[in-house]
Amino acid sequence: VTDKTIDRPSPNFDTRSGPVDMIVLHYTGMKDCAAALDRLCDPTAKVSAHYLIDEDGTLYTLVEESMRAWHAGVACWHGQTDINGCSIGIELVNPGHEFGYRAFPESQMLRLEQLCHDIVQRHDISAARVLGHADVAPMRKQDPGELFDWRRLAAAGLALWPDAGQARSGALRIGDANQVVVALQTALGSVGYRIAPDGAFGTETEAVVTAFQRHYRPGAVDGVADTETLAMVDGLASLFVDL
Repeated sequence: VTDKTIDRPSPNFDTRSGPVDMIVLHYTGMKDCAAALDRLCDPTAKVSAHYLIDEDGTLYTLVEESMRAWHAGVACWHGQTDINGCSIGIELVNPGHEFGYRAFPESQMLRLEQLCHDIVQRHDISAARVLGHADVAPMRKQDPGELFDWRRLAAAGLALWPDAGQARSGALRIGDANQVVVALQTALGSVGYRIAPDGAFGTETEAVVTAFQRHYRPGAVDGVADTETLAMVDGLASLFVDL
């Protein structure tokens, strides 16, 4: 992994109103690193992040951690809607689902682990608050996506990874409406996702289940809460009981 760090200041930031207690991971979703840097530093684009990590491990510093970068957009976690205000945003160079989504190279993941370790120590961030863009904005975003190795980050103490809990039988999908759906929605809400426990498995619930699968059950990302997905939801929810 390269230890190269390049300062590339972005003008797109403003002041924070509170402390940092979250990291949000993104992929750039653009054709290459240069295009992503140009956009993140373009004052007319009004988007930015604190850091960008290229596939070779090169780290670009864009916005000071003390400032509020503009990376999360309309987002929510545990009822908190100013995600930019409480988070550090890290962009990972990757073409994303639109331009040829691919695995994140070892050099990039190593640099990310180093960076996250430093940020977590500086701001005393819980592993439960290291999240993906899709987690905080499931109706809009897919990144960093199902090829991102969340289990690896969890093994390094930088994220949560649940053991499968006691699975409810059957599968839940669009159109279902019952108390089992309420239980699923309540469990997803308890871990942080924005979801109304209304008992109706609609497009919002499907989007949240899909985001959950991208993070915790990447083998089949289809928005259907099958037995394995339900078991992982319950496993994650049980971790939050202990937090």
